Amino acid sequence: MPKRVLQGTVVSDKQDKTVVVLVERRYTHPLFKKTVRRSKKFHAHDETNKYKVGDIVSISEHKPISKLKRWIVIENEKA
Repeated sequence: MPKRVLQGTVVSDKQDKTVVVLVERRYTHPLFKKTVRRSKKFHAHDETNKYKVGDIVSISEHKPISKLKRWIVIENEKA
């Protein structure tokens, strides 16, 4: 099974080797036919502490690294 890749914005880089990424998804509500925005935060591994708040990054599924981290940063869209 392929690994999921999500794109989001870094909202916290205070932890060592960890960034918190906010991933937003949009979908059409089944009854009201209105576009709804839903967001979720993921803890992702950042080995070099390279990414800062506001960066747009892609994250990929990974084996568990810690209690909360199951994702790893794979690339940076905008520095």
